[in-house]
Amino acid sequence: MKTTYLLTLLLIAGQLLAQENSIQAIASQKAGQIETKTIEWRRYFHQNPELSNREFETGKKIAEHLKKFGLEVQTGVAKTGVVGILKGGKKGPVVALRADIDALPVTERTGLPFASKVVTEYNGVETGVMHACGHDTHIAILLSVAEVLSSMKKDVPGTVKFIFQPAEEGAPPGEEGGAGLMVKEGVLKNPSPEVIFGLHISAGTPVGHINYKPGGAMAASDRFTIKVKGQQAHGSTPWGGVDPVVVSAQIINGLQTIISRQTELTKEAAVLTVGVVKGGVRFNIIPEEVELTGTIRTLDTKMQEMIHDKVRLTATKIAESAGATVQVDIEKIVPVTYNDPDLTSKMVPTLERVAGKENVHLVNAVTGAEDFSYFQKEIPGLYIFVGGRASETGEPAVNLGGHHTPDFVIDESGMLTGVKALLNLTLDYMEMNK
Repeated sequence: MKTTYLLTLLLIAGQLLAQENSIQAIASQKAGQIETKTIEWRRYFHQNPELSNREFETGKKIAEHLKKFGLEVQTGVAKTGVVGILKGGKKGPVVALRADIDALPVTERTGLPFASKVVTEYNGVETGVMHACGHDTHIAILLSVAEVLSSMKKDVPGTVKFIFQPAEEGAPPGEEGGAGLMVKEGVLKNPSPEVIFGLHISAGTPVGHINYKPGGAMAASDRFTIKVKGQQAHGSTPWGGVDPVVVSAQIINGLQTIISRQTELTKEAAVLTVGVVKGGVRFNIIPEEVELTGTIRTLDTKMQEMIHDKVRLTATKIAESAGATVQVDIEKIVPVTYNDPDLTSKMVPTLERVAGKENVHLVNAVTGAEDFSYFQKEIPGLYIFVGGRASETGEPAVNLGGHHTPDFVIDESGMLTGVKALLNLTLDYMEMNK
């Protein structure tokens, strides 16, 4: 009995020692050792934000770091993107990792000592520029992963492709950009990754936690424009024309019934929002035309097509009833962010090892959109959400400064979980498929 007991203890001790000395454990340890550097990188990029397709200095700085790590570096990908390639010392699969690098036309008011003071012009309006969605943390996280893996290159069983993607928030009008352009330019070739992993910092999720969703995780995003054409008249005699302002108001109300009364919301969520209304030049002139612009968010392709048809029908018939005409244009911007179910199920144990099983959560889909979906249309991918809210506050994210707001803040200690997650997802996948 004593001999069996001792053998069992030795076996357990050997397993624990092997775990402590595994490439994954060493990588996680190294991530902790450079956490201060991760935070410094994040603060640099936060203080020096650049808008979509204008990330010239951001890309230059990223390339400088990757070259220092000894990676093969490609610049000017999809205008301002950067790709780094790390060939491990052992044979194995190619894994892609992605971070988005662009900022938003938002004037920061966080009061942070490293707050952005950058000012530019966007759509003819002077505005501040801010990393108001955490892309600065994504850059710092992926740079940290690149440094750690390059420091243990000889033990890496495969090749890692680091993709620093511009214009995730959308290219300026009339320009191409983002993940779609990267794919078009061949970013998933030479070498061709088998899978791709990505993450997003979340101001609404406590530090140390990870959220995931197999299948449709984030919505498809479409842009619609409705031009309502009436007949111009004096404001004092509306009966002398056809008022496109009133017709537009009726169309806006009518569009909401597509979601509230005609869409099977128990199947999947859907959203329709009118974000811009343009028309008129003077208070006492009924204009000839009003333009409505908005977004449609869906998680189901059949539902997406149905809503498109209903938007056209609703706008057209309401306009006709008032003697006006409409032109409806709908543009598909971003597909559904679809986490490959098989890949997700295989990698959940990795996330649970990194963050602790109690801190990894299966969540519902969200109606935000992510052009990471363009990569997932080509190869299996997994996109996760990493906590960036100080867990001790207990405050809802909206009170702390939500995404895309001037008050957006994150707890920088949450980045370490992101670094460890990407490191372990990469190395575990390689070990499973070498």
